[in-house]
Amino acid sequence: MHCPFCGNSDSRVTDSRDSDEGIRRRRECLSCGARFTTYERIYASSLMLVKRDGRREEFSRDKLMAGIRLACARRPLPTGVIEKIVDDIESQVVASGKSEIPSHVIGEAAMDRLKEVDRVAYIRFASVYRDFEDLESFQEMLETLSKGEDPASKAQLALFKDALALDAEKKPRRGRRPGSPARPGAEKR
Repeated sequence: MHCPFCGNSDSRVTDSRDSDEGIRRRRECLSCGARFTTYERIYASSLMLVKRDGRREEFSRDKLMAGIRLACARRPLPTGVIEKIVDDIESQVVASGKSEIPSHVIGEAAMDRLKEVDRVAYIRFASVYRDFEDLESFQEMLETLSKGEDPASKAQLALFKDALALDAEKKPRRGRRPGSPARPGAEKR
């Protein structure tokens, strides 16, 4: 273990405790005297994901965390929620005892946890994960989500539906806007 302050590899453990993240060790550098914390975690190196197309890929905690972070971008979530979700999913997968697990199991677990934490993050994750073919299937998912929910969630979903309706009505802009002056040098030759 290298000291993050001076880079020395000699340190001693001053305190060791079990925590949700693994084994928490408080260390003191023998060279500069600085103290720092490390965590030891069980690494499930033999866990393979089976993708939809049959490919196999090693489970990556970082890849799962990146996907969930992207879905939760700019959402008012408490600190540590994303890490807790990833920890829960990882421990569930490791506890299954299987060496191969279908990737959809992890995707569904992430969606279930995001649904409990933040509806907007859930919709963002689901829209990428489920790869909706068209606007109607996405709106159907929104409809099923809005049934039987609290008024605040219904208001959030109504905003999404309004935004989707506006996007569907918009036509791609081509050329210049009507009434705007022509760009210099854009005259016909």
